[in-house]
Amino acid sequence: MAFSQRTNWNTGESALAEAHRLRVEAGLPIADLTASNPTRCGFDYPSNLLKALTDARGLDYDPQPRGLLRAREAVCGYYAGHGIAVASEQVVLTTSTSEAYSYLFRLLCDPGDEIVVPQPGYPLFDFLAGLDDVRLKFAPFVYDHGWQIDPEGFRRAITAATRAIVLVHPNNPTGHFTKAWEAKELARLCREFNLSLIVDEVFLDYPLADTERALSFAVGLEGVSVYVVSGLSKIAGLPQMKAAWIVAAGPETGAAMDRLEVIADTFLSMNAPVQWAMPRWLEEREVIQRQIRERVSANLAELDRQLERQETVQRLKVEGGWYAVLRIAALRPDEFTVRKLLDRGVWVHPGHFFGMPESGWLVLSLLGGEAEFAQGVAEILECLRSSAQVTVQESS
Repeated sequence: MAFSQRTNWNTGESALAEAHRLRVEAGLPIADLTASNPTRCGFDYPSNLLKALTDARGLDYDPQPRGLLRAREAVCGYYAGHGIAVASEQVVLTTSTSEAYSYLFRLLCDPGDEIVVPQPGYPLFDFLAGLDDVRLKFAPFVYDHGWQIDPEGFRRAITAATRAIVLVHPNNPTGHFTKAWEAKELARLCREFNLSLIVDEVFLDYPLADTERALSFAVGLEGVSVYVVSGLSKIAGLPQMKAAWIVAAGPETGAAMDRLEVIADTFLSMNAPVQWAMPRWLEEREVIQRQIRERVSANLAELDRQLERQETVQRLKVEGGWYAVLRIAALRPDEFTVRKLLDRGVWVHPGHFFGMPESGWLVLSLLGGEAEFAQGVAEILECLRSSAQVTVQESS
């Protein structure tokens, strides 16, 4: 049987994944510093949260391609909380931000067209682009007392086949919030090359305490077609409910929404009970958001406390989200370091998972339990200290 080239992936288990699986199956302890699922991180959800799914109106099949009006109005209410007026006519509901990206790639691109994506960034785009016959071009984030875009790097990535720029605001995993000057530079590029801007804002509600709350791109940019994607996975800590959306702003929004409606009508993937529950879940989002922000702040403070005792590992500046990036000595490939840490009972991401170089970077989630996180960080620093001593001895 012949399969599509777009699904020609290496589906074999990596050596690192196998080592993790075997340790789990053996019942050995693991401090999981990759945790990203809030439903498994010990947060207290309202006891009656699932009651919202019992609305009798969910028994009626009323296929509305853009989503039920009541649910879309709840999304508008969410943006009103950010001081932005969004009309329900600008909103299309989807089951996930992944589906939202797929809709937008189909809306904006023909097979072989290109999307510019900054790196470091979440690796999901590789799969989504391949499934929709779109090619990715990468533009750099640079680090200089904080992360920032490189406008000329974006310009060099743009070709005649480019149709859009994708931006994650704040970025995953760097936690970089797009600044006003960066938005102006991106808008200038979009106008110059007739590009759209796709902005993922799933972490928008999680700025750190000393970070000024950033404005949503749903406010729009002058002369630029902007498509904001977000959803309940992060906003309400409910990844299992599969509820997300697209907000369109800027020129030709009406024409774009007409086309998105046809795309959505083709799939009709949103289910009624979740749509009827969305208003309540969005109204109650602060219950879980407050807990997540407190956890992330506490774990970041603990990380910094332990880092103060040594000089070889640097924590890069983070402004939002729930990840931290560590700069470590590039003595060996990060895969080797991560495997060594796993043998000590700590599970972390190698930086290259997010498009960083092969050596010198670790990515930690700040979402897990505080005791587990503190233990994991202590093991990381001890492991790296021991490795540095061995390297010095071997070279002397």
